[in-house]
Amino acid sequence: MDKEILRRVLPFLSWGSELNRQTVRADLVAGATGALVVLPQGVAFATIAGMPPQYGLYAAMVPAIVAALFGSSRHLVSGPTTAASLVLFSVLSTLAEPGTADYVRLALTLTFMVGMVELAMGLARLGFLTTFISHSVVIGFTAGAAILIASNQLKHFFGLQIPEGLHFYEILVHAAQHVVDIHPYVTVVGVSTLIAGVLVKRYVPQVPYMLAALIVGSLAATMLNTAFGQAMTHIKTVGALPATLVPLSAPDLSLATIKALAPAVLAVTLFALTEAVSISRSLAARSGQVINGSQEFIGQGLSNIVGSFFSAYVATGSFNRSAVNYESGAKTPLAAVFAGALLVLVVILVAPLVRYLPNAAMAGILFLVAWGLIDFHHIHRTLQTSRAESVVLGATFLATLFLELEFAILLGVLLSLVVYLGRTSRPKVRVRVPDPRDPRRLFTSDPTLPECPQLKLVRIDGSLFFGAVDYVRERLRRLARTHPDQKHLLILARSINFVDVAGAELLAEEARERRAMGGRLYLHQVKEITCETLKRGGYQEDIGPENVFKSKHDAIATIFKQLDKTICARCDKRIFTECASITRVEIGDETGKGLEPPVKNHETESAQR
Repeated sequence: MDKEILRRVLPFLSWGSELNRQTVRADLVAGATGALVVLPQGVAFATIAGMPPQYGLYAAMVPAIVAALFGSSRHLVSGPTTAASLVLFSVLSTLAEPGTADYVRLALTLTFMVGMVELAMGLARLGFLTTFISHSVVIGFTAGAAILIASNQLKHFFGLQIPEGLHFYEILVHAAQHVVDIHPYVTVVGVSTLIAGVLVKRYVPQVPYMLAALIVGSLAATMLNTAFGQAMTHIKTVGALPATLVPLSAPDLSLATIKALAPAVLAVTLFALTEAVSISRSLAARSGQVINGSQEFIGQGLSNIVGSFFSAYVATGSFNRSAVNYESGAKTPLAAVFAGALLVLVVILVAPLVRYLPNAAMAGILFLVAWGLIDFHHIHRTLQTSRAESVVLGATFLATLFLELEFAILLGVLLSLVVYLGRTSRPKVRVRVPDPRDPRRLFTSDPTLPECPQLKLVRIDGSLFFGAVDYVRERLRRLARTHPDQKHLLILARSINFVDVAGAELLAEEARERRAMGGRLYLHQVKEITCETLKRGGYQEDIGPENVFKSKHDAIATIFKQLDKTICARCDKRIFTECASITRVEIGDETGKGLEPPVKNHETESAQR
């Protein structure tokens, strides 16, 4: 088998040769750090997803190993995430009671189905699709998800009894109506956890702030229970985790289950892939690595397929774990493999201690997670920069709060495509003129400079495809109506990256109309792929091969020969250097007496040039 093909099938072979004592040591340290960091995160994310706490840790084991071996990123670490957990809860909570065996079965099945779609998209080389999901969609969704996460934890933070299944605004109303029922001891645990997390993150950044905050919250709960008794404090704990290896599992592939989950698969897949590829590209920009989007799809797909048989729910790229992995000095994806493997050992050792973990402390941690999800910097920048992107961000944010999450994601994707198509369907059509102040007479869009009375210069910035032809046609018609004497049209085509059949027909139509007006259509610096399209369809015959130029000098010199020299003789603007070959005609009285004909030898001289 060819080595290149083998590396595509087994991508870990491309970095396996780089392993040595130094890289393995660095990866081991980074992996151990990641295993400790994910311990509180995994439990917290499982709580968000409506899964038993241990499943958040299971999702950080096998999927992390598989994604590292078959993905393209050297620093991406896969596992449970806040957004993916929240989407999972939104999808499944209407089908089964969270935390039950039926709920877990549906979660594993959804994970398998998402993995299959991700793998199929990767094999079909569809990695480019994530580029159509704008950053504004991700920002808007995560900001909305942050508010949902915080609102769902209010009952644990304050010790309130809030019914399940309420929307965030209903939760806020219910909490406001039952302020007097807040348990002070429970709130003290939550607040102490929150304060500890903020202080450690700010002043001792080298210490995992989540782990430190959980320890502080657990100690606070223990002290309060010892002093006043649990009957008075009402402090509830997560409960002990099973100190065992990852249990095997199997998705439910019955037709009824697949039909029930099918509507949500696409939305979950799109967001999971977007999150993974966005994080991997962000880290790659810092490390100088090149990311293969399709290979990342394959790695994510395999991680979820295999993970569904090892009790893991939907996993994707984790920003926190990936950032920690990079900052810890990871050299190769072996660090993520170490992180997943070491987590198994960590769980066995510390699982019995989790029974002392208060729900209020977990709520405090999730408040910190929610706050970190809101990207205030980019929200502010987006609102300042682009009205269209602001609409996408705002619509996705509101849809996340008031609609089903999977619909919010699809709505954001749809709006992103609408914005993209809106931009590409209205390419810039700029009038250009030579700058007489520049020795090379470079073209500029300065409206104060004079134009040639016979030749219109236009630059089109964008592709000429079926969605843009009507807009470009109308702009060209408007120019023709406004300046009917400018019968010749030179299109500066360097910025036209693509021309489809509709665009080629537009150019041929414009060439015929210009010819009927007594002028011509000319093209300058046409890309090779565009020339091939024009040639294959026979459109270049309408334009004329002699009217397509690579050089600006050749274009102007050839077009100048086609201009009416009588009009040139009356013009004193001297737009082009060739105009110097025409002797200006002095106009006498109003009847036209004294009008001198152009000197013929100058015209002949110009033609020879």
